[in-house]
Amino acid sequence: MAIENIKNISIIGAGAMGHGITQISAETGYKVTLIDIEEDILEEAIENIEWSLNKFLEKNKITEEEKEKTLSNIETTTDQDKGVSNADLVIEAAPEKM
Repeated sequence: MAIENIKNISIIGAGAMGHGITQISAETGYKVTLIDIEEDILEEAIENIEWSLNKFLEKNKITEEEKEKTLSNIETTTDQDKGVSNADLVIEAAPEKM
């Protein structure tokens, strides 16, 4: 698949790596589904993304419209099957817990 054909990205794991990849992907216009096993982890990831976007906004690096567009490009789910069903690209960023 050519990169220009990628429109939907699913990211498995909403920790530091996962939410960072989600933010960058959404900022560049991709529709992103962020997947994790716990809803509270997903909520924290979105809070972290909002915090980061607000910092960019304070420094005039982005506009309010760009912030809202980025956030609108992100959806979350704990249902992995649903989360990857429309993905053109899946990125695994889940922690390795042993």
